[in-house]
Amino acid sequence: MTEPNDDARAATLTFARMARMLERTLQHHAPLSLSDYRILSAVADGEARASRLAQRLAVGKPSVSASVDSLVRRGLLARAGGAGDQRAIDLRITAEGDRVRFDAERALVALVTEVAEHTSEPTATMAAIAAFGAALEERQAQIHPTGRRA
Repeated sequence: MTEPNDDARAATLTFARMARMLERTLQHHAPLSLSDYRILSAVADGEARASRLAQRLAVGKPSVSASVDSLVRRGLLARAGGAGDQRAIDLRITAEGDRVRFDAERALVALVTEVAEHTSEPTATMAAIAAFGAALEERQAQIHPTGRRA
């Protein structure tokens, strides 16, 4: 087995630490988990079908179902019959859900921006992180060609 190079290992640990920092930020600024935020963001971005959320977010369907149920109970998402398909259920973000998502996003963006400011090239760092996000989307599209995004 090949050992990961030092930069790859450091990047992996950094992503894990950053995920924890993002979770803690949400705990202080919004009544959401990171998973809840990802679901609200995906629905706000137009992913209306609950059946596609698991694929897009790269998580199991039972996890998405439980999170969606919780978000609906809390009034942050609403269910509606799917357009043109009696069996499909579409999701839409409620006004309260959009407000909570916006507040969460503002806090998360502030954290990422603050951390990037501690690098030697903040603008390049943000661009590299954004490029990594695009690479995640591309990888997910290759793994699940019928799905939309990761």
